[in-house]
Amino acid sequence: MTRDLSEVRFLTVAEVAEMMRVSTMTVYRMVHAGELPAIRFGRSFRIPESAVADAIRPGLCDVG
Repeated sequence: MTRDLSEVRFLTVAEVAEMMRVSTMTVYRMVHAGELPAIRFGRSFRIPESAVADAIRPGLCDVG
C-alpha cells in the first residue's frame, strides 16, 4: 500500500506534543528511539500524522 506524498500530512514536533499532551522533549526522545517515525528537514523533524495516530491508538500505549 503506497501513498502519494501529496496525501501525507506532516506535523511538527510541537504539534505532535500538543496532540499527545506531552513535552516536545518526549516527542524528540520517541523520534530518536525509533518509536515514532520522522523525516528530517534541515534542522527540524516532521512526523507523518498517520504515525501519530498509530502511536496513540488504544492498546498500543504502555499504561501503568
